[in-house]
Amino acid sequence: MVPSPASAAQPISGRWLTENGKAIVQIGPCGGAMCGQIAKVVKPTPGAPRNYAHNPDEKLRNRPIEGLTILSDFNDAGSLWKGQIYDPQSGKTYASKLARNANGTLKVQGCIAFFCKTQIWTPAR
Repeated sequence: MVPSPASAAQPISGRWLTENGKAIVQIGPCGGAMCGQIAKVVKPTPGAPRNYAHNPDEKLRNRPIEGLTILSDFNDAGSLWKGQIYDPQSGKTYASKLARNANGTLKVQGCIAFFCKTQIWTPAR
């Protein structure tokens, strides 16, 4: 018998509209992994800063949210991608999983231990 090759995760490259429709995230290669940056803020939260106000490094807090890397170090882990997701509203980074759904959407999970919050992102035009 010949063992079957390990399944590869579905591609995640492209432009994705976040679940709340607030931003478009561009996902693509960076170094040897996949990363995602906020390409555009579509619906800014009234009164919220338009810069990276929650960065732990005070020197970086004036950078604009657009262009900010929020997905980093994603690698193919078989049926999904594993890496880290940064929440610019809280300033915290979480373990993350990304997976393409059969309908073409992207399942995005941010996790602490085995507790995960899930969003569904749609392809952006």
